[in-house]
Amino acid sequence: MLRFYAYKGCDGCRKARKWLTTNGIAFIEIAIRESPPSLTELSQALEEAGNIRKLFNTSGVDYRQLGMKDILPTMPDDDALKTLTGNGNLVKRPFLTGKDISLVGFQENVWYETLKS
Repeated sequence: MLRFYAYKGCDGCRKARKWLTTNGIAFIEIAIRESPPSLTELSQALEEAGNIRKLFNTSGVDYRQLGMKDILPTMPDDDALKTLTGNGNLVKRPFLTGKDISLVGFQENVWYETLKS
């Protein structure tokens, strides 16, 4: 079963949820702020994304307040992943994960290619 990490106030999350439902794709929704993705899920996403910055919500308040823009370039990936598991506000959303699937942010064409092909 796919795990869909989302925030109720996020437009991208609403669009992704609607897309999943419309396309008949079963998922479990998880509140990302209260229950961030696990270290294993984030590691899988990093492997696919290839760049730790792609997993961060760079437009979020927490990202700015913590000075992540300056810290992240020199932070080891393991430390960055642990930071994400401890603060769901820092994780780019929506975040969809499952067996051999990690999608970060909603791009309809990418989600279609990954989930419908």
